[in-house]
Amino acid sequence: MRIAMWSGPRNLSTAMMYAFAARGDCTVVDEPFYGAYLAATGIDHPMADVVIASQSRDAAEVARGLLGPVPEALFYQKHMTLHMIPQFDRQFMRGLTNVFLIRHPARVVASYARKREAPTLADIGFVQQAELFDEVKGWLGRAPLVIDSVNIRADPEGALNRLCSALGVDFSRRMLCWDRGPKAYDGIWAPHWYGAVHGSTGFEAPEGPLPVLTGAFADLAAEAMPHYDRLRSFVL
Repeated sequence: MRIAMWSGPRNLSTAMMYAFAARGDCTVVDEPFYGAYLAATGIDHPMADVVIASQSRDAAEVARGLLGPVPEALFYQKHMTLHMIPQFDRQFMRGLTNVFLIRHPARVVASYARKREAPTLADIGFVQQAELFDEVKGWLGRAPLVIDSVNIRADPEGALNRLCSALGVDFSRRMLCWDRGPKAYDGIWAPHWYGAVHGSTGFEAPEGPLPVLTGAFADLAAEAMPHYDRLRSFVL
């Protein structure tokens, strides 16, 4: 099974990738379209030149690889919704089991702003996530799976058990912990973005109160809320 997990940045996405990699029967790939996205858009991201050099710039080539043979029973693909820009052909997604990972916009904005200045709505991926969700829903004739990071943090075993059941794969308790430090399958951008998860050995404790945002950050979170709320209505 090829599982494509679609989220925006700062959504617990790396921890989820680590959880699936820890199973022992799962190959993972970290944001395979990142280089192609940066090359196509010219957007200024931390380590952009290094990221582009580390991956194929050809989105069609990336997509073919995601549908190709893998050595394990499961192939977990960590994707950023913002990377799937309109000029990239999305037909490959029909060959994947697409899942959508969401997180409250206030938490996303607060976390993202610590890593990159002046984030925009396009940077945090909520609009693109909703568009991809609608596209997949149209293909399937039903809503694809949606999971919320707050539920995973509140009860990792229960949430992952439900997800695995919905996917039709066995849950493994190995998904609940991993070794501290960088991983061989991390994207080359990990030193900038993955500091907290590299210090972890499992999912963090339940999240506390929402961060208090002001000014442009509060406005940004408010713009994203309708998209989050709509997908939240489909949460597993």
